[in-house]
Amino acid sequence: FARVLKLSNDPCPGYNIEQLAKQGKKFIELPYCVKGMDVSFSGLLSHIEGTAVKMLAAGDCTKADLCYSLQETVFCNAGGDHRACMAHSRSKQVLVVGGVGCNLRLQEMLATMAQERGASLCATDDRYCIDNGAMIAHTGNLMFVHNIDTTIEKSGITQRFRTDEVHIAWRD
Repeated sequence: FARVLKLSNDPCPGYNIEQLAKQGKKFIELPYCVKGMDVSFSGLLSHIEGTAVKMLAAGDCTKADLCYSLQETVFCNAGGDHRACMAHSRSKQVLVVGGVGCNLRLQEMLATMAQERGASLCATDDRYCIDNGAMIAHTGNLMFVHNIDTTIEKSGITQRFRTDEVHIAWRD
């Protein structure tokens, strides 16, 4: 998306989308798909990438409007997913990490959702939001404290692992 809009990679495309989104005035409805706690944004990105150049050329919107619309649509869906996950896990905290965790609008939306549920948002320092290392380390520590281990032979990667199928042993 950032490439289609010819946004700079400095310091990173996500940050530049966030800054442009702050200037957006017009919300453009975008398609999205939600099934349970599974969210797919491929259709949304294909749509916006396919129509962005045409809309800009026709003067129907600005780059800022497109960034604003993309960000609001994606984060609104992420907030709904977090709400369902919190209900499923009975959690009273939301921890936001990863590169997108730096986005202040996402933090604001998740904080509002958490407060509505009597919960709190824990936003990680930007230094730890570059990848999911903080999330992995936190989970590893919880497993260690609760004497849960996985041998190398039993470890592996499940690309389509559903968050609502995860057994959280330390909450039993």
